[in-house]
Amino acid sequence: MKPSTELFKLIKSLTKSEKRFFKLSSSLQSGDKNYLKIFDYIEKQVVYNEDDLKKAFAKETFIKHLPSEKNHLYKLVLKSLRSFYSEQSVSSLLKQEIKNVEVLYNKALYKECEKFVARAKEIAKDHEKFYYWYELLSWEKKLLEEAYEAGEFTTDLDQLVEEEEMVIAKLRNLAEYQVIYSKINLIFRSGGFSRTESENAIVEGIADYHLIKGKNTALSTRAASMCYYIKGLCAATNRNYADSFQFFNKTREILDHNPNIKIDSAQRYVMTMSHLLRCYIDSKDFENAQKMIVDMRALETVKGFNSTDILVRLFSNSYNQELTLLHAMGEFQKSVDLIPKIEELQTFYGEKINKEYEVVLTYNKAYSYFGIGEYKKALSYINLVLNDNEQNLRQDIYSFSRLINLVLHFELENYDFLEYVIKSTNRYLNKQERDYEAETVCIKHIRKLAKAVTNSEKTLVLNQMQKDICKVLENHHEQALLEYFNVIAWIESKLNKISYSEAVKKELVIS
Repeated sequence: MKPSTELFKLIKSLTKSEKRFFKLSSSLQSGDKNYLKIFDYIEKQVVYNEDDLKKAFAKETFIKHLPSEKNHLYKLVLKSLRSFYSEQSVSSLLKQEIKNVEVLYNKALYKECEKFVARAKEIAKDHEKFYYWYELLSWEKKLLEEAYEAGEFTTDLDQLVEEEEMVIAKLRNLAEYQVIYSKINLIFRSGGFSRTESENAIVEGIADYHLIKGKNTALSTRAASMCYYIKGLCAATNRNYADSFQFFNKTREILDHNPNIKIDSAQRYVMTMSHLLRCYIDSKDFENAQKMIVDMRALETVKGFNSTDILVRLFSNSYNQELTLLHAMGEFQKSVDLIPKIEELQTFYGEKINKEYEVVLTYNKAYSYFGIGEYKKALSYINLVLNDNEQNLRQDIYSFSRLINLVLHFELENYDFLEYVIKSTNRYLNKQERDYEAETVCIKHIRKLAKAVTNSEKTLVLNQMQKDICKVLENHHEQALLEYFNVIAWIESKLNKISYSEAVKKELVIS
């Protein structure tokens, strides 16, 4: 059985401050500290090797019980991290305060207990932590019983019950928004946009839901920010970027005006900025798009946004969108120049980058090299995407990767192999629940191009391809293709004997 790497990953994830705190905490403990020997050895490893660990401590008695020693160390590191962050997040602080309330109550120190409850409740209110607020109300009711038994009747029970009902209503309201968000997010994460009539129906149903289309349906700031975020996602999945911008801008505005909620909703705030950035790119407002990238990366030093999970999201979203921006501007060489830095950061964050971001980054790298005519390099990246197909993740990327794969083989003059790849691509697309004609038109004409012998034959095919594609793209639904591969610019580059980058820039001037 392969040795577990969980402890290695946990130790490697620690910052210098976290390691220092762990060592300091350990120094205060008495008894044998074999776990520190294991910690120090694993910390120095680049790749986890349990055999080397066993050899290094072969003469030590504890090595005979390595699994239990590793488990003990894992728990100690987690305990240290809990202590380290005990007052750095609102949830941790409230948990600690509620534990203090419980201790004081069990000691029959009711007056002191009341002070802790009142203080914690204000924190829960300010940060809209409804679960904790509800729990603190339960403690208030228990303290009220003690006060009645002591002959004190200063607290109004009816008022307490009314507050409890209000908190429950807000809790239910927020929970319902979270369920709605999960539904629209599933479509967005799986396909990038709605691809079928059934998905369109789901999106329309969500957009038409009473909590989404109604006025004043959100009972809290958290719920309001989520409501507009859902509206933005619904518009984005249908590629309605004008409405999408409006709704995501409102989400950002709500969070900016409520700093406590903003910090606690850091992930949603980052994603909101990423969606706004995409809207700027779509509207060709490149100046504001560049400013948004700067604003996103500036968050790395802001309290509440400097945890590893948020830093990974800031990296993945800002660089993916920067590549998309440069592609839209026709600045493919600049996007290629950015790749070494991206790959350095990918190595730094490693497995912490989720599969979706990895796939999108790989596709964007391929498209960058395609843009400067380095087709072999582009093909190597496209193959990474195609050889790692997830059945339930971003099928838009996988589908359009297959299309650009055909174009790359055509550019590399792999005509014999191209016929096989076209058949494979058609089989794949026929299995997908998709309502797009643009891909079919592209594939049909690429097949003809591969069979054309003379330049005049190729020109005839390209002209017909241009007409057919332009007709298909009159349907807004079909224009999703252009977000991944500007086939119009590619045809122009072939017809006018100019680079793909020049064709994209020329298109921008004309539009």
